[in-house]
Amino acid sequence: MTNPTNNYTIPAVSITTAHTGASCTSNALGMRTMQERAFAKRGEQYLLIKSPPASGKSRALMFIALDKLNNQGVKQAIVVVPERSIGGSFANEPLTDFGFHWDWHVEPQWNLCNAPGIDEPRVAKSKVEAVSKFLDSDDQVLICTHATFRFAFEELGVAAFDNRLIAIDEFHHVSANPDNKLGSQLGELLERDNAHIVAMTGSYFRGDSEAVLSTVDESKFETVTYTYYEQLNGYRWLKSLDIGYFFYTRTYVEAIAKVLDPSLKTIVHIPNVNARESLKDKQREVDEIMGTLGEWQGVDPDTGFHLIKAKDGRILKVADLVDDSDAAKRSFVLNALKDPAANNNRDHVDIIIALGMAKEGFDWIWCEHALTVGYRSSLTEIVQIIGRATRDAEGKERSRFTNLIAEPAAEQSATSEAVNDMLKAISASLLMEQVLSPRYEFTPKNIGPQEGFDYGPEGYQPGTTNAGVNEATGQWHIEINGLKKPETPEATRICKEDLNEVVTSFIQDKTALERGLFDQENTLPEELTQLRMGKIIRDRYPELSSGDHEAIRQHAIAAMNITQQAKMALTEPGTSPAETTLGSTALIDGVRKFINVRELDIDLIDRINPFDAAYAILGKAMDAKSLQQIEAIIGGKKISIPEDEARELAMRALQFKTERGRLPTVNSADPWEQRMAEGVAAFARYRAQATAAQSEG
Repeated sequence: MTNPTNNYTIPAVSITTAHTGASCTSNALGMRTMQERAFAKRGEQYLLIKSPPASGKSRALMFIALDKLNNQGVKQAIVVVPERSIGGSFANEPLTDFGFHWDWHVEPQWNLCNAPGIDEPRVAKSKVEAVSKFLDSDDQVLICTHATFRFAFEELGVAAFDNRLIAIDEFHHVSANPDNKLGSQLGELLERDNAHIVAMTGSYFRGDSEAVLSTVDESKFETVTYTYYEQLNGYRWLKSLDIGYFFYTRTYVEAIAKVLDPSLKTIVHIPNVNARESLKDKQREVDEIMGTLGEWQGVDPDTGFHLIKAKDGRILKVADLVDDSDAAKRSFVLNALKDPAANNNRDHVDIIIALGMAKEGFDWIWCEHALTVGYRSSLTEIVQIIGRATRDAEGKERSRFTNLIAEPAAEQSATSEAVNDMLKAISASLLMEQVLSPRYEFTPKNIGPQEGFDYGPEGYQPGTTNAGVNEATGQWHIEINGLKKPETPEATRICKEDLNEVVTSFIQDKTALERGLFDQENTLPEELTQLRMGKIIRDRYPELSSGDHEAIRQHAIAAMNITQQAKMALTEPGTSPAETTLGSTALIDGVRKFINVRELDIDLIDRINPFDAAYAILGKAMDAKSLQQIEAIIGGKKISIPEDEARELAMRALQFKTERGRLPTVNSADPWEQRMAEGVAAFARYRAQATAAQSEG
């Protein structure tokens, strides 16, 4: 696709040769592999870049935006980031020093991420006015948050952004759901078709069950995909990622010393105060973690970092991002972490302890270990945390992600199966696959069939309780007799989008856990599912009516019954079996949400070791080779190629390997190379099926 205002045709597709080890090598224009691949598509009006952390998405955007501004007739570029701290990734860059045609420059008044004031409607008026002034100016680049852009869009309208580039960073914040404001505004831009859009994300999926883009909208984008295995393959130092799930039996602060290695540069994420693993006193938890590291020596006045004398005599520098009692103090610590002068200093800080921070967009290249306490139900969050440890840095050959979780109340074999499924989901996500959880659409009985759902061979049957599935979206429609419908749009949104969060709050609730686990004989299921769940919902959504509270409670109980029992169990709301209150099965129940992984026949568990009074399940190292094998398996499941054609393509792929010294890859910019790689995957699947049939015979 080319812009009609172009002075000349910009290539929308460009075939380039792959370069081994090029993740850290720049071409004559100063571009690394992913950036070169993205720049080759710079003539596209709508471009989607799916690429892992540290692959250079922000600079890729600079290259593309500058070409659009100087060669393609685009008037201005607006870069939209989810939070103010990420705005620093788009600061001034002297790109001409590295061979490019123009420098990236942002006038100070147009970097609204540096402007005072929070991004909330009552106080965002000045930033909206700033956007309006920018649009009327001759300056070229503006940086703002998602929130500022949403408010400006509402105030100024879609036409204000005609012939401008809108670059959306961390694109997974967008949702195809009509209730997602940024997503609906993106839809307006696409429908008007007068703006250019570059969307960038390191995880092309969300933590909930919503798709980022509808299939219709996604088809309008040209996609550039650069996966973790390509990134690892091209790094100069980092070669592999280790993943481990460690289970403990008492409190996590007693067990954490077994997995927190003070010799590794580490980010520790402690559990949310409402999580099962939390001790309900976050600052005490931080103090106890620091106590396991050694003896406290005071605070560095220049950085605000705690100084801890380790057992080997070293002085560890620990940044506490949990303590929010003094905003100025925490801001001082954050500024010390972001000090550009310390970027290349490995010894600037040793350990960072955080709760909700230091995840998305947080850059610390020296991080070798991402240690997360507590089960995380959001796959997006897991992959974002893993991304903190997968930057390339001198001398860093291995990195690791560790999840420390209270031991599940399940057989070790069941836990191992769940962990393997989680590892498969993580692997698929690192390869930029869309990994979604089933989304349930609950309605009262006999409301009628929903469009797009398959209700089985006999179809929708009036007078009975029906269940249907939309295979295109993975969504289930389930009828429940007597189900209460939400009364307001907000409650409707919660029932569609936030049920996972409501259920997680319930199964991790201390009172529900203790009553369900230790006092089953004297605890009626209704006492937990009606009274306790009801209180959790009222506390979580105090502004809603009692009718909406009850509707959300019934939807949440229905979702919990189905998800946790892992079968299509149609029950009356409020009659959940007692075992669904056992929060200690959260890991096992949680991974059952992920689709498209059960059918992947991959064993990613390396070994199971005793740990504390429980055990640890260690995943196989995620290196370039293993991720490439997983990608081939996933790709083979998706490809529909006749067996004869697959065999012919596989033969041509062998010839390609003889000539080039490597097999073709599905991520190549060359469509023919992509097709050969798909043929290899499909042929491997046909051979595996034939082998299995012979064995059964």
